[in-house]
Amino acid sequence: MNKAFRQRLGQAALGLSLLAATAAQAAAPQVGTQAPGFYRMALGDFEVTALFDGAIDLDVKQLLTNVKPAQVDKLMKQSFASNPLRTSVNGYLINTGSQLVLIDAGAAGLFGPSLGQLMANLKAAGYQPEQVDAVLITHLHPDHVGGAMAAGQRAFPNATLHVDQRDAAYWLSEAEMAKAPKEAQGFFQGAMAAAKPYADAGALKTFDGNTELVPGVRALRAYGHTPGHSVYAVESRGQKLVLWGDLMHVSAVQFAQPNVTIQFDTDSKAAMGERRNAYADAAKGGYLVAAGHLPFPGIGRLRPEAGGYRFVPIDYVPYK
Repeated sequence: MNKAFRQRLGQAALGLSLLAATAAQAAAPQVGTQAPGFYRMALGDFEVTALFDGAIDLDVKQLLTNVKPAQVDKLMKQSFASNPLRTSVNGYLINTGSQLVLIDAGAAGLFGPSLGQLMANLKAAGYQPEQVDAVLITHLHPDHVGGAMAAGQRAFPNATLHVDQRDAAYWLSEAEMAKAPKEAQGFFQGAMAAAKPYADAGALKTFDGNTELVPGVRALRAYGHTPGHSVYAVESRGQKLVLWGDLMHVSAVQFAQPNVTIQFDTDSKAAMGERRNAYADAAKGGYLVAAGHLPFPGIGRLRPEAGGYRFVPIDYVPYK
């Protein structure tokens, strides 16, 4: 065996050993988990933390109304979305510097195992439920209020639960539940279960329409999706964020066609009007908006486009 051949053989052996090392590194197991579901940003002097409760698959072709199924297909295809649609459930934590305010509490166990992550993500974001001073509910559907209760107790033991008096009068009424279709009665039961521990503690407070509940955080009436559906305007040092609740369900469809409604609306005509007004005002004002069912973190701005709107999400950037 001559010297040149031995050198080539040694080089080949080295190459095989490097290949084996590379293969060993590539064989590391997949992790299979996601990052904690929170996103934090500054809004003037306030701190806003978006909290992910999870996602649920919705058959939007069956649920959306005032639109043809073929149009839903077309718009969803343009956004690379498919049916059933994996739909986020979001809540938003506002630290004003003097109060900690949670806007919508997620579903907890009321909508199945794919939801109920808001509390864990609140803790991952550096907060504890005992620190929350107020829980502001956009409306009493289970995916917005279910997380306010845990094992029959207040999930936020030092907080006051705030809801528009019209929503309370409807969803917390045994008489209204008795009149509702059987398939809708679970919504009433979920709302009652979540609100009861706060009512028992004297910590359930209702308000009437446009009301400042915390300095810098104001409820604004947006009735239609439910009888007392409210949005919340958060303002600090000239910066503004409006939290829409359920003025948006399917961004691929409803931003392009704001007249599209959904079967969950109590009053579809009124809900359509509130959606149209909210979208137009946001596009004109250029302020930030967020919604319970926009893809997480669900914060961005609107601009007019082709008779509808385009949602421009915020960039993922350092907090400050």
